[in-house]
Amino acid sequence: MTPPNSEVTVEQTHVLEDGLSGIAADWSSDQRTFKKVPWGKAMMWIFLLSDTFIFTCFLTSYMTVRMSTTVDWPNPSEVFALSFGGEPIPLVLIAIMTFILITSSGTMVLAVNYGYRKDKAKTFLFLLITAAFGASFVGMQAFEWTKLIVDEGVRPWANPMGAAQFGSTFFMITGFHGFHVSVGVLFLILIARKVNRGDYDVERRGFFTSRKGNYEIVETMGLYWHFVDLVWVFIFAFFYLW
Repeated sequence: MTPPNSEVTVEQTHVLEDGLSGIAADWSSDQRTFKKVPWGKAMMWIFLLSDTFIFTCFLTSYMTVRMSTTVDWPNPSEVFALSFGGEPIPLVLIAIMTFILITSSGTMVLAVNYGYRKDKAKTFLFLLITAAFGASFVGMQAFEWTKLIVDEGVRPWANPMGAAQFGSTFFMITGFHGFHVSVGVLFLILIARKVNRGDYDVERRGFFTSRKGNYEIVETMGLYWHFVDLVWVFIFAFFYLW
């Protein structure tokens, strides 16, 4: 008699062939490589891996320039200080930005959690809260850029406070990260709107609509958002604490 779950039984009893033919069969089988993994999530992991290489190259280049320059590097505690009552407070804006972005990871976790439970209202709410945190972060970064460019005279090709490479590396890396956050905010709003309309409950046709009753797109978006937050931790350590 055939077991009720014959597919699982076959998978459990399957034995690979010996030698090169077994290796070839294993590596060429998509079914084994991505077993039970949604295609969108697999592609997001691949995208994040490629993005990891890019940010790694950027930060490695920054370290190389920072250690090889013969001109004094600006002191981050002075460059990124804000004055309150006439007294400069080092890194206060950066600390708030970091707190906001890390907090947004928590609200994203809640959105994914309620997505698993198919709680449309709470998933929508926490997606919007996460998007609001992300938008606040981008707004603060725009303020930081404006202060450096207008008040301090920093340019991608020049820096009156020290090494000229400071401006080019800072604007390139923080700008690339800010672009990721901005794109994430747009997609969070888009997915929140589709959740609120019930697209994932009735499988309405359109972009980013998964199977009926399935909120897996929220988890896929969560992977992206957590990656963006993690990258900021490294940028914070390299640029503002070193």
